[in-house]
Amino acid sequence: MSETTYYAIGDVHGELGKLDSLLEYIREDARRLGTIHKIVFLGDLIDRGPDSRAVIARAMTAERAGEAIVLKGNHEELMLHAYAKTESMGVYFWAENGGDETIASYKRVNGNADDWRDAIDREHIGFLRSLKVTHHDEARGLVFVHAGIDPKVFPACADELRMWTRSEKFYDPGRWPDRPELDGIRVIHGHTPTRDFEPHLNPRRINVDTGACFGGPLTCAVLAPGESPRFLYARS
Repeated sequence: MSETTYYAIGDVHGELGKLDSLLEYIREDARRLGTIHKIVFLGDLIDRGPDSRAVIARAMTAERAGEAIVLKGNHEELMLHAYAKTESMGVYFWAENGGDETIASYKRVNGNADDWRDAIDREHIGFLRSLKVTHHDEARGLVFVHAGIDPKVFPACADELRMWTRSEKFYDPGRWPDRPELDGIRVIHGHTPTRDFEPHLNPRRINVDTGACFGGPLTCAVLAPGESPRFLYARS
């Protein structure tokens, strides 16, 4: 995929209106460039916002059309854990972190049920379970992941770390060790909302979680071969 233009979308968190606008901008931009393109959803499609079910449906459609790669974030992991387990702590933790809004989005479409699990489309659960946590274009040195990596052990990072890390050792490229496995790589991630609702960019990483569910825009990084990164935004 070395000649592919990537469009890496940050945390959507159920913000369907912003996602639909951003997908339109992406497709217009790709037509203008006239190159092969691939959308990468960096995880956290769900929770907090009002339309998680529809966001998952959009991502599924794009992936099945061969247009997108969808990665798993920590919120998808929370949902899958709550769905699979009957113990109350996992359900409570997910609900407190936006799961209630996700359940409501399914119940609006599929109806209320005594057990909330019965309102969730089985196809969606299967899709979420199938998601990988990293996409690595080795030829371009691009690592797409939800939260980040551990520079000390990459590429042998645990999936949990890739979905959850907020390590300062990852955020600060000056603290990355001198390892051949890190030569020339740049990590594109979300997970940690930027305080100013603008993407964060340095030579080692790009953070495109610009707080779409907190009033910020939904952002994607445009990574075209031989060009500097640029960004597209959907604000409503």
